[in-house]
Amino acid sequence: MALYKLEEFAANYGDADFDKYDIRGFDVYSDIDDDKVGTVKDILVDDSARVRYLVVDTGFWFFGRQVLLPIGRSKIDYSNRRVYAIGLTKEQVENLPDFNNLEQIDYDYEERVRGVYRTPVRQAPLDTSTPVDVPPASSDRESTVARDRNTYTYDREPNLYNTNERDHQNLKLYEERLVTNKSRVKTGEVSVGKHVETETARVSVPVEKERVIIERTTPEEAGRTVSPAEADFREGEVTRMEVYEETPDIHKEAVLREEVRVKKVVEQDTVEAQETLRREELDIHKDDEQLRDTRS
Repeated sequence: MALYKLEEFAANYGDADFDKYDIRGFDVYSDIDDDKVGTVKDILVDDSARVRYLVVDTGFWFFGRQVLLPIGRSKIDYSNRRVYAIGLTKEQVENLPDFNNLEQIDYDYEERVRGVYRTPVRQAPLDTSTPVDVPPASSDRESTVARDRNTYTYDREPNLYNTNERDHQNLKLYEERLVTNKSRVKTGEVSVGKHVETETARVSVPVEKERVIIERTTPEEAGRTVSPAEADFREGEVTRMEVYEETPDIHKEAVLREEVRVKKVVEQDTVEAQETLRREELDIHKDDEQLRDTRS
């Protein structure tokens, strides 16, 4: 079960649900004799972002040492910026293994920590080389340790890792936010069609017609006597000339006049709105020094 420092695990540390655990710098006191143990240096969470340990700098009892305090063994007093370690004694702190970095935390290390908090004050210090509740001489000692290592969960020891209403009360503060969404609604319809219109068209077509003109003239030699050979009288002689004229050929034919394309374009616009938002703020009222506001 991997553990992480809260500020490294959550990118939004200090916001949302994590801000209620921002207790770094709070003084740590033993609830037995109200002695100051040290200060909270860090907060350790598991993969599901649940707080499991407080890292306590025990400068007042053992200078330069940092140890782990399971979250279930704490009472958080926000009004006095204090954390009370439930049932913690100087003897227990002396038997706790030092915390230096996250890399050193494994199942065996946590078992040493849990063993100290499981051991009643009146008992001798825990032998950290022996797994808790497993007889050293047992023939199946290794298999038991392996089974615990693979199956252990924090939920098995709620007195060490669970928070409760009495010691870790939550007061949820709500606020309203403006949420913007967009939806498409039909605001109209454009219909593009066509119809047939009629009109009377008039055109002028120039045409040519041929006609025959007969001109009769008197030659200058009129009255001249001609010889019988020259005077060739032929009865029934006819001169023919074909006559033509143009007639207009007018008809209708369809041609492409123009092309119409129908398409849509999207225009951007900004709609502004305003609302009155409500937000809850915390009010703390202390009647005497015995009243503690406990929340997380």
